Amino acid sequence: MTTAVTPFARLDPDLLTSVRAAAEEATSADGVAPLSEAFLLGLPREGEHLVATDEGGLAGYAQIADDGSVEAFVVPSARAKGVGTAVLAAVLKHRPDARPWAHGDLPGSRALAASLDLAPVRELLVLSRPVVDGDEVDPELPEGFAHRTFEPGRDDDALLAVNAAAFATHPEQGDLDTAGLTERMEQPWFEAEGLILLEGTADGSVAEHGLAGFHWTKVDPPDGDVGEVYVVGVRPDLHGRGLGGPLTGLGLAHLARRGVREVELYVEGDNHPALATYRRAGFERKAVHVMYSRGVHHTVE
Repeated sequence: MTTAVTPFARLDPDLLTSVRAAAEEATSADGVAPLSEAFLLGLPREGEHLVATDEGGLAGYAQIADDGSVEAFVVPSARAKGVGTAVLAAVLKHRPDARPWAHGDLPGSRALAASLDLAPVRELLVLSRPVVDGDEVDPELPEGFAHRTFEPGRDDDALLAVNAAAFATHPEQGDLDTAGLTERMEQPWFEAEGLILLEGTADGSVAEHGLAGFHWTKVDPPDGDVGEVYVVGVRPDLHGRGLGGPLTGLGLAHLARRGVREVELYVEGDNHPALATYRRAGFERKAVHVMYSRGVHHTVE
């Protein structure tokens, strides 16, 4: 069976619908979504899209981000026919420094990566914990700090500034800008009440006054029973002040009061301070997403 891989600068409406439906099929088959939020948001945009087709129609899809990261999938009915190899080979031919993600790091993904001489270079861990009695109570905050709800239009710039500082070395989160924030606030899951700000009070020091950090929670779908610690950020000059734990607790309390039964989060495998904070809060490893590369970057030991 012949597989054709065609590049597109933009997916037309029919193809966009087909790719979205195929991604949902892959999610149902694998128990893990092949496309993360950033790549789902990128589906209707102009960019680098590769579409694989065979005699049965759509067989696979890949998207290459500006930074070279890649997310891809093979339609379940087209698997074990060389489609994955064809798609990733086309990606690597077009972008030799491409770094494909393997969400869930499934056996098939590992085998495909090895066949193309790709090695793991980054791990993104998924941690989770059940909601338990007492989670609904807001934690005590360090002296000189208070929390409140995000106000769209008023707090945007301060949030983006703290986010940029907190994630200056993060491959994706640190690049969040006004357009990206607006795009996320337009998503069905967004609710201002779920974006909690931590501020230094007026009687604190000059360095602490103003936005100190934030905890952005997410429940998607909005009526689901799984909540997410979407982003927790603390101003770098306030690191070591013990704010990460209380910020995490504020978000957990909000999610517990909202009625979710489980909370999950994503954290870099080498972010040891964050891992320590989350493990103290009862989170345990649930899954892992692995990024691969052809040795252009440092490998994960």
